[in-house]
Amino acid sequence: MATTQTHHSVHITHKDHDLDSLQVLPDAYQWVQPDLFPSLQQHSTPLSDTLPLIDLSLPDASDLIGKALRTWGSFQIINHGVPLSLIHAAQSSAIDLFALPPPHKLKAARTPGTFPGYGIARINSFFPKRMWSESFTIMGSPLEHFRHLWPHDYSKRCDIMAEYDRELKSLCGRLMWIALSELGITREDIDWAGPNEDFKTCNAAIQLNFYPACPDPDRAMGLGAHTDTSLLTVLHQNNTRGLQILREGKQWVTVEPVAGALVVQVGDMLQIVSNGLYKSPFHQAVVNRTKKRLSVAYLFVPPENVEMSPHKKLLSPTQPPLYRPISWTHFIRIKSDNFDGLSCIRVDVKDESQVKVG
Repeated sequence: MATTQTHHSVHITHKDHDLDSLQVLPDAYQWVQPDLFPSLQQHSTPLSDTLPLIDLSLPDASDLIGKALRTWGSFQIINHGVPLSLIHAAQSSAIDLFALPPPHKLKAARTPGTFPGYGIARINSFFPKRMWSESFTIMGSPLEHFRHLWPHDYSKRCDIMAEYDRELKSLCGRLMWIALSELGITREDIDWAGPNEDFKTCNAAIQLNFYPACPDPDRAMGLGAHTDTSLLTVLHQNNTRGLQILREGKQWVTVEPVAGALVVQVGDMLQIVSNGLYKSPFHQAVVNRTKKRLSVAYLFVPPENVEMSPHKKLLSPTQPPLYRPISWTHFIRIKSDNFDGLSCIRVDVKDESQVKVG
């Protein structure tokens, strides 16, 4: 896998295709899977090898989450406390957004060097072919972008996303304490959880992803293999399968949609804090010939300039730190130029002059 950007822009322009209108897969979208990962055809899995589904209301939920984090880096949860009506409202707004005419969506296009707005996945730049998807990123208030998209109907949509942010941030705070406590880390051990120890000082991005029906799904890719830069990512997918997680570096496991469930994944930042005990899993999204797919991902990230490092409770003479301290903002700059950002900050990197920092 190349670690420098290719010639592909990560911003949609008027020259880009309206994917919904295409009857034949263009050459630009005929996916080439990197040698680092199993091929698209190598994703069937034994029925026994499925992502853990955990009921968050049960007494043994914490133990099951700790095990899933160590073995998968991911799990699904039900009875998570986020109102299903809110999840459906957020999904409905995303459906309406991507159904807008292409020229209208471009009114909210993200500008070069920024995250929020409409466009295509930033990781597109690391791959030789384009991905069969569109995305919209919300960081902070989407007010200005939504005003362009829905001049007469933006207020209630902003309210939905604000409520979604509050509910998911609360859930992520709860999941963070479960994940940390399973490593023996207590509330007294974390000084960046905020004055109320609820992680409310952390930040987040809401990522809306749309995958149109594809005329040749076996030769296309919705979202290429990648890890997330977050502490945790919490994702809701509609009832169309597509999300796949790389299992032990050998096999793509499809995450079956479960009504009302949320998928939780370890991000790069939590891999750093756990000193590699929790792995940030590679995942990708495949596409479907007849069905459209939509996902709403909540990427929960540390306070911007707080340096994250392997927690001292997890270190010993035989377990030295694997990663050097780094803030999320610094890590984002590294990962924008390096496909595998974590390898760039490993303590055993021989020549740190090769690490790009933007």
